[in-house]
Amino acid sequence: MSTTMRRARGGVAIIAAALALTLALAAASAGAAEVLVDRSFHRLAEGLVHLRSVAGSGAAGGPPVLLLHPSPSSSRTLEPLLRELAARRPGVQLLAPDTLGNGDSAPPAPETPEAAYFADALARLLDTLKIERIDLYGAHTGARIAAEFAVAYPQRVRRLVLDGIADYPAEIKQQILANYAPAVQPDEYGRQFIWAFNFIRDQQLHFPYFLRRPEYRLATTMPAPEDLHLRTLDVLKALQTYHKPYLAAFRYPARERLPRVAAPTLFTITASEPPALKTMSRELAALVPAARVEEVDATPRGKAAAMAAFFGAP
Repeated sequence: MSTTMRRARGGVAIIAAALALTLALAAASAGAAEVLVDRSFHRLAEGLVHLRSVAGSGAAGGPPVLLLHPSPSSSRTLEPLLRELAARRPGVQLLAPDTLGNGDSAPPAPETPEAAYFADALARLLDTLKIERIDLYGAHTGARIAAEFAVAYPQRVRRLVLDGIADYPAEIKQQILANYAPAVQPDEYGRQFIWAFNFIRDQQLHFPYFLRRPEYRLATTMPAPEDLHLRTLDVLKALQTYHKPYLAAFRYPARERLPRVAAPTLFTITASEPPALKTMSRELAALVPAARVEEVDATPRGKAAAMAAFFGAP
């Protein structure tokens, strides 16, 4: 066979492999897009809890996977992750509640709730759903609630994924508690609408968003206007209570509580996160007896792939 023919066949093989990969990715995306996310309400003592879910047949085995969203949004932000995870773990039930005080869920009962309160509310929700044991994922505020739930109810958590958990130095923590999530009331001139949009937009630029200096600049791009709009609506829906889960998360003593987590735990970090947050995640992971850290792609597809691999077989 001539060199020219070998090169031609090699080129055809490369093209065929690339086409197969493209078709596989397209099929995965199509599978994720076809997943139906249901919405329902479930009553606790505080009122109704709003829940997004993907039905599971149980055919694939394994406990339900419950996902806790970051502040100040709702489980709406987890819909792409729900769809990607469902495509990788067909048959497994997926659940994503709005935290009390966020989205369409009722306000928390205490004036100043702590993470332990939200963990207790999650346990009561699972009791209402007649679910005993779960795989658990939490992002940012949701990660603190998830960690506390794993400490308080170790028998109910098989595996735990913590995305973006942190425990800030005392000086930064004091500034955050004083400035990050102010209590806001409706205003006769509608100034809450302008505040909510700028609050969301500024969070995409700096962390903490109120420290607008180069060293606090985030290496991320601005979300699409439609996404900014939806995130702003999430805040406006829960205008008078959005700050309560937020401040509970910032007060959470992660360094004290994480050594008590018994479940196998995955800490995820992404390339776009500030270096200080990555370092903090690694330090916190070292406190958990059965933990490891993995840098994952920041997209829902990347996170779902890491979660599916970690949750693995039942």
